[in-house]
Amino acid sequence: MQKGLIAAMLLAVVVIGLGAFTRLTDAGLGCPDWPGCYGQLAVPQTEEHIQHAATAFPERPLEAHKAWNEMIHRYFAGGLGLLVVALAAIAVWRKQHRFIAIASVVLIIFQAALGMLTVTLGLMPIVVMGHLLGGFSMLALLFTWFMLRQRPITKPQRSGRWLWVGLLVLSTQIALGGWTSANYSAISCQGLPLCHEAWSDDYQIDAFHPLPERTGSNYEFGVLSHEQRKTVHVTHRIWAGVTALYLFILALSYIQRRHSDIERGRASRLIFVLFTQIGLGVANVLWQVPLAVAVAHNLIAAMLLLCLISLILAHYQSATKLKPLVQKETHYGEVEHA
Repeated sequence: MQKGLIAAMLLAVVVIGLGAFTRLTDAGLGCPDWPGCYGQLAVPQTEEHIQHAATAFPERPLEAHKAWNEMIHRYFAGGLGLLVVALAAIAVWRKQHRFIAIASVVLIIFQAALGMLTVTLGLMPIVVMGHLLGGFSMLALLFTWFMLRQRPITKPQRSGRWLWVGLLVLSTQIALGGWTSANYSAISCQGLPLCHEAWSDDYQIDAFHPLPERTGSNYEFGVLSHEQRKTVHVTHRIWAGVTALYLFILALSYIQRRHSDIERGRASRLIFVLFTQIGLGVANVLWQVPLAVAVAHNLIAAMLLLCLISLILAHYQSATKLKPLVQKETHYGEVEHA
């Protein structure tokens, strides 16, 4: 079970990276249908299949490299879905962490539905952002499941409200990053730290309308005005500052002596990943969103989320009164205590 969860987490990281790569290479509609590609299970390659694709989708000529980007992402996402369902079935059968197992299946089904809607609704920004958040949530849920198997939490004796506020702040920043990407706003601000001097004069709150009016057959390459895209981008930057300051202060408070060594260690890792993410954000601006840096920016955001979750778990686990245990699983999935 542990190895299966590790494999699922690694696969979830790959899927997040491939999702970012697909968005950044403008391959979100590389296959205009779902779940196949131009009516095939793979990208059309023969002359007959290519001709059929041109006839069936005359408005969307086949671009093989974009289609492969999209289909490879789908293959890995499908593999993750099957693995999650298998792990959940084992967990339910063994009566271990059934709630989180069932939640993971519900989430993976919802994520698959968002993947379908991403294509069928023509890259609608709210759906694209939701799909990104779903991927992050899937990774976070698998990570939590894995960590709780290492050491469960009984009734918490300590309040962790500031940690939960930090999780809300970080989640908001990830959502803003998704909205920025979904609306093609990544290069709308080229100065540092906040666009140009008169950015506030162009600030338009309607840039965050969940259902922007579509001007063409889809939302590809964005439908917002330049001023609206600047609004989205600068808001992402402002909240990035808020997020960085809050998480930095939060982590510093856990490096104090009154906390356990585990908590201090995880807080230190949180600070390291936080500054790495800040550096990647600055690099994106200075170098005009190079593909490798932009993908890394997505992946490090996921790592930052996991670091914060691990700190939350350490906070409650250090307050859980448990005797040191050496655990091993029997072939029935029960835990023996040495």
